[in-house]
Amino acid sequence: MIERLIKLREKNPKLIVGLMSGTSADGVDVAVVEVLNSGRQTRVKTIGWKTFPFNEELKKLILKNSQPETSKVDEICRLNFLIAQVYADSILKTLDEFSIKVSDIDLIGSHGQTIQHLPNEVEMFGYKVKATLQIGDPGVIAKLTGIPTVGNFRVGDVALNGEGAPLVPYFDYIIFTSDSLNRLVLNIGGIANFTILKKNCDVEDVIAFDTGPGNMVVDALVKIFFNRDYDENGRIAQSGKVSEDLLGKMMEHPFIRKRPPKSTGREEFGSIFVNQVLKWGKELSLSPEDIVATATEFTVCAVYENYKTFIKPHTQVDEIIVSGGGVHNKFMIRSLERYFQVPVRVSDEFGISSEAKEAICFAVFANETVAGNPVNITSVTGAKKRTILGGIYF
Repeated sequence: MIERLIKLREKNPKLIVGLMSGTSADGVDVAVVEVLNSGRQTRVKTIGWKTFPFNEELKKLILKNSQPETSKVDEICRLNFLIAQVYADSILKTLDEFSIKVSDIDLIGSHGQTIQHLPNEVEMFGYKVKATLQIGDPGVIAKLTGIPTVGNFRVGDVALNGEGAPLVPYFDYIIFTSDSLNRLVLNIGGIANFTILKKNCDVEDVIAFDTGPGNMVVDALVKIFFNRDYDENGRIAQSGKVSEDLLGKMMEHPFIRKRPPKSTGREEFGSIFVNQVLKWGKELSLSPEDIVATATEFTVCAVYENYKTFIKPHTQVDEIIVSGGGVHNKFMIRSLERYFQVPVRVSDEFGISSEAKEAICFAVFANETVAGNPVNITSVTGAKKRTILGGIYF
């Protein structure tokens, strides 16, 4: 096995599959990428990518088991294997679509499906405990595909007292650092997070953290009011009017002003928060369109508030690079331009698909694990030290 690992490490370039399914539990993104070198010398060429939506009942089951009050240990146990089977099946379908032989793939990097992320320390039996749980076992993926698989990336950082998130900033650092511009790299997935890359920065100069919800709250409201999965192109938001009263109430959420390092998820911006927004909206006699417009504005306002409070005093950004599902929401993009008054670009302009960025990222991270490079950044996650992340399963 050690010989296989050494051989794998030395192969350059490698053909790697990256997998990502986010907190929204919509499905899995599968990216096939060619990765040359490692660290700051990394070069990525995307061969292709596909999205496989989860069956609606499966999505409901994942979300049910992401809430402490409705989760069941037997369902979580089965989901851990079921999701790995869905992932493996999605990989094989993707390779078939692009006429790539399974034997040509060197490695798989899988993020897994987060069902709980608990970065706040609690005391248990004399131990201080932080925790995170991603299911879709990488060991199962490796056995079903026959391809070495790297997974459980967040665990190592949390073990060293880190938040375990965000991890994408290391990818941003090796791909987007500029010699001449201060950049804010913003990902708007279920949760929004940004990476601040000063021109010519070192890895430990990188600042990054979650800013609040991305599409999570908006998607939930659109589902409740209009029975749609998301606000296509931000049309519903554009037809509504932002309520300053509701926005003010939403901006009082303590996470927005919490000092970094920080990360968040469904635990803070899931159903409990959405129900509170609905209650406020009703009290203010707002239309569904106005509530959706305000929630969309809230995502961007939270991004800007975090920038203004924690970044702007020492670094003024020259441009923003956006990725994630939020790039299609025209209301969000216009709001970003209005708040920041700098060019807003999409990661596709840099050869990184805005929708498949995180899947590409975990392909790159699998390469870094095999190369023996740490991908966490202590200034970002708060971990005691930089460390190699992920376990390798043959």
